[in-house]
Amino acid sequence: MTGVGLFELLLIGVVGLLILGPDKLPGAMRTMALWIGRFRRSFDNIKRDIEKEVGADEIRRQLRNEAIMEKFNESKKKFTDTVDSAKSQTNSLKQNLDLKQQILNSGSQDSPADKTPDPAPAKPAENTGSGTSQNNNSANQP
Repeated sequence: MTGVGLFELLLIGVVGLLILGPDKLPGAMRTMALWIGRFRRSFDNIKRDIEKEVGADEIRRQLRNEAIMEKFNESKKKFTDTVDSAKSQTNSLKQNLDLKQQILNSGSQDSPADKTPDPAPAKPAENTGSGTSQNNNSANQP
């Protein structure tokens, strides 16, 4: 903004009206508007030429690309941190499960009350010629 408020514009209009008169004031304002427009266009042209010379567009692109790469690297770091955290938690859970399994295994080996004798492996039935085995006959009798 130019910093010119409504009061200042009214003051300039009243002074211009007093100095130029009501007949010349519209023409003077039109001429002033043309000069302001020309000044703005020439200033924009000069600014554009300077930016081309300096390479401001390229610098803006590089800064934008650097900002994007920085955001990408931050996201990548967060992702790798999350993956590493998940791996460590998984390893911790695995170690806890292994420890519990070892405790259960050692507990069942140490307590004789929990031990049950392993049954003897069943022998295959021998053919005695009659087609029945003695083991099966003894198991069927009360």
